[in-house]
Amino acid sequence: MVLIDRDNCTLFVIDVQGKLLPAVESPKQTLANTVALVEVALLLDVPIAYSEQYPKGLGATEESLLSLLRGKAEHFEKLSFSCVSESQIKTALSQWEPKQIIIAGMETHVCVLQTVLELREMGFEVFVVEDAVSSRKAKDKELAIQRMQQSGVVIVSKEMVMFEWLQRADHPKFKEISRQHIR
Repeated sequence: MVLIDRDNCTLFVIDVQGKLLPAVESPKQTLANTVALVEVALLLDVPIAYSEQYPKGLGATEESLLSLLRGKAEHFEKLSFSCVSESQIKTALSQWEPKQIIIAGMETHVCVLQTVLELREMGFEVFVVEDAVSSRKAKDKELAIQRMQQSGVVIVSKEMVMFEWLQRADHPKFKEISRQHIR
């Protein structure tokens, strides 16, 4: 098992869309943890990408998150549940230098699960942030997490990601990140 390397990873936010968010378990926590990950990634210059599933029907990325991502992250629209099944996303992924992908998003048992399984097939090290993913039903999320673990996906928390990105207590951004995002 390896640590997350901020110089060798990308944060990928999957389908945190305004119309879908109210339907999932713990929407406020999922959104808050995803926003925190994005804010810290931006502070530490970790590359970010995000997807939107059928935005004509499900709407855009939730506004507080979108305001952080707009112009600072690679954006993909998709119709396939798996991001990797979309040719433009698969092409972009194959060109990414970072080989670790940190995942936040929705729904855990559909788009997140299918994406991470295909990312593993492509040879990426995949880390799913358990407190930044959600499904409409807790049982679906639980089963998806189990299936991901069985497939070699590493399950982590928001704080695990942040501390691994920082690596040291004397990192120049440690106090700022600790004060704002680590509770």
